[in-house]
Amino acid sequence: MSSESAEVHHEEHGEGMTRKKILKVFGVLLGITVIEFIIALWLVPAGHIPLHWANPVYIVLTLFKAFYIVAYFMHLKFERIGLALCIIVPILFIIGLILVLTNESHYWVDLRA
Repeated sequence: MSSESAEVHHEEHGEGMTRKKILKVFGVLLGITVIEFIIALWLVPAGHIPLHWANPVYIVLTLFKAFYIVAYFMHLKFERIGLALCIIVPILFIIGLILVLTNESHYWVDLRA
């Protein structure tokens, strides 16, 4: 029996994460955070961007950061699609529930006023 046939190949989690890719992900996260700080500390207080426009931008940027953190640092990008869907689909339902409940709470507040 040859040693080649007895060789077992194991797939490492995150084996494609080299130092270069980690620094790239870090740069993307840092860039998004800098954009959020610029909006929060300079653009909104100076009146260049209204707050009702800034809030959706914050939400989108935060979701993008959350995707990068979950995908790369929690190694979800390297998992099979079934496991990823088991995690992502309930999170989307929870986000939808939060949006619906927020809308409903505004209705009740406006009704009492």
